[in-house]
Amino acid sequence: MGNMGRILAIDYGKKRTGLAVTDPEQIIATGLTTVDTDKLVVFLKQYFAKEPVELILLGHPKKLDGTDNDITPKVEKFFGQLSRLFPQIPAKLLDERFTSAMAFQTMIDSGLKKKDRRDKALVDEISATILLQGYLQGR
Repeated sequence: MGNMGRILAIDYGKKRTGLAVTDPEQIIATGLTTVDTDKLVVFLKQYFAKEPVELILLGHPKKLDGTDNDITPKVEKFFGQLSRLFPQIPAKLLDERFTSAMAFQTMIDSGLKKKDRRDKALVDEISATILLQGYLQGR
């Protein structure tokens, strides 16, 4: 197998960003954390310093009809930033139109109490995890 790096998925949000990673063998996707978006770059720098990451996936949010929503331009701007800041790690935009809805459904299915379901931070992390799982399954 050699030493593979992890794949990191980013569910970018205006205030908070959810992150998920694979194991080094790229088999299992797990939620990593949710960070304040304004601290995201600092967090990534620290994470990449201690963990080998060989691919960054950035959820590319669109409305269900495929048009941009209010966050799309911010995500695209951040995508450009990624390649400047971390040129050694390739990054991909992934269509994530259904991710947040799926994340919400997953939380309901797993029987989380209503209180926890309002924990938006958890939704972001689960969204990133679902994004990553979808990518792994689709490879």
